[in-house]
Amino acid sequence: MIINIVGAGPAGLLFALLIKRRFPEWRVNVLEQNPPGATFGFGVVFSLNALAFLERDVPDLHEQLISRLESWPMQRIVHRDERVDIDGNGFSAIGRLELNQFLQELCAKAGVRVEYHRVVAALDEVQECDLLIGADGANSFVRRALEREFVPQLEWLTNRFAWYGTEQLFECLSLTFRANGDGSFVAHHYRHSPAMSTFVVECDATTWRRAGLDRMTDEESRVYCERVFTPDLHGQSLVSNKSIWRQFPLLTTRRWHVGHAVLLGDALRTVHFSIGSGTRLAFEDAIALDRAFGEAGADVPGALAAFERERRPIVEKIVAAANASSFWYERLHEKMQLQPWELAYDYMMRSGRMTDERLEELSPKFMARVKKERGPH
Repeated sequence: MIINIVGAGPAGLLFALLIKRRFPEWRVNVLEQNPPGATFGFGVVFSLNALAFLERDVPDLHEQLISRLESWPMQRIVHRDERVDIDGNGFSAIGRLELNQFLQELCAKAGVRVEYHRVVAALDEVQECDLLIGADGANSFVRRALEREFVPQLEWLTNRFAWYGTEQLFECLSLTFRANGDGSFVAHHYRHSPAMSTFVVECDATTWRRAGLDRMTDEESRVYCERVFTPDLHGQSLVSNKSIWRQFPLLTTRRWHVGHAVLLGDALRTVHFSIGSGTRLAFEDAIALDRAFGEAGADVPGALAAFERERRPIVEKIVAAANASSFWYERLHEKMQLQPWELAYDYMMRSGRMTDERLEELSPKFMARVKKERGPH
């Protein structure tokens, strides 16, 4: 059995590792266009639930990973210079590069062949295999090469965001809302290592244009964002890593597998970064596909059908929640009119899956404040 995996991100590397462990005699090749030390963005974040699935399904990997994570038991909303802490909303984070290097090391020990600097320019370069996996991100070559069969659907959000880092270390995962004469901004920020934090700046399209960010160089944009969030950076600079302004793509595919080809992670569908589930879903895809082959053996059509049958209902629920979350940010200017506690409460309700009862169970201290602010009905 020969498996070709295009893309050496979390989905591709984890599946390569798991399937090679399960079937050591199978040939597993990973093809990656970038060098081994390349990564874009800074950190990735996991909720406690996301780590729970990893502990259940791949306990040895979870045990090795947990010591590398930065973790905290709450989330913080900062609005009009007021901090609102949401207890019980725990998260962990790790640098993207560190996560990839960790998986690369495990793959090398397991005997997975990873070829870097390998640009796949035509499908026939990778077709000669029993299983072809597109784990090559939102701009997937494999998906585009078989676009008529996979039937992707793409919608672009209107907000703009730029992904920075900073040496300012933050106590927990935070959302900081700021406004100036140009409009409204929000920063998603958290530490992802003992020395570095991720700092994603987001604004609506009107603010982006009014501020002139559509005409600035990357360096001018970085300096502008530093000024907006001066109270939060405490003298530290923002660090750029191809931190260009982007719009988030909401991507889905009607078909998950075509013949012997299947998509994983962002190649299959994107999940807005505001719910921190992109890497989680990539990992879960890899685990589910490995499990399907564990049951089907070398029966590729059977394994791919089982993978989609198990995963699609779960993924669709998470994608719906992520889309609802992304649309909340699309109304950023409207949300800025709320009081700090109101904004925090509205934020927690943004996916449509949270109730007061569930939130009170999860975050009793926060909900006690909400009830106090609301007063008697």
